[in-house]
Amino acid sequence: MDLKSYIREYPDFPETGIIFKDISPILRSPDAMRYVTDKFYNHFKDKKIDIIAGAESRGLIFASALATRFDKGFVMVRKQGKLPGITNKVAYDIEYGKDIMEIQQDAVAPGQNVWIVDDLLATGGTAKAAAELIEALEGNVIGFSFVIELESLKGREKIKEYDIQSLIGYEA
Repeated sequence: MDLKSYIREYPDFPETGIIFKDISPILRSPDAMRYVTDKFYNHFKDKKIDIIAGAESRGLIFASALATRFDKGFVMVRKQGKLPGITNKVAYDIEYGKDIMEIQQDAVAPGQNVWIVDDLLATGGTAKAAAELIEALEGNVIGFSFVIELESLKGREKIKEYDIQSLIGYEA
C-alpha cells in the first residue's frame, strides 16, 4: 500500500514554516488503518508487552486499536491538564516550542513492559518525554512505533536506545 498517498500536507500549520502532515485520511480508511496496525503488530508481535501507551493526541487512536488487538491494557500520555487525578509531568521541546506531558501515577506498574505508539516522530521531544514518564513509574519501554518520521529533524537520536519503527519517512 502506498501509505504516503493518504497523507495531506498543510503549510504554515500550526505555525509559519511548519508543514503539517495530516493523517486524517488514514483514519477514514479501514484499509489504511488495517495496514498501519498490521505493520505495527507484525513488528512487535514477538515482544513481551504488558501495556500499550498512546501519546497525545493521534497516537491515542493507534495505541487503543493495538491494545485491543494484543488483548492488553492501554494508557494515555497526554498534554498537561488533560488527565484527572495525580499525575507525573515532564517538560520537553517540540518542533515549534515547548510543552508539558503527563501520565497518571498509577498508569504503569513497576516492571511492566510498555510499547509507546504515536503518529509522528519529529524532534523526538514527545517520544523522549513519554519514555521518561513511563520509566519514572519504573516501567520498561520496549520500543516505539510511528506512522511518520520527519528524518531531517533527527528525533530518532533522542530515543536511539529503543526499538524504533516508522512507516513513512520524510526529509522535512
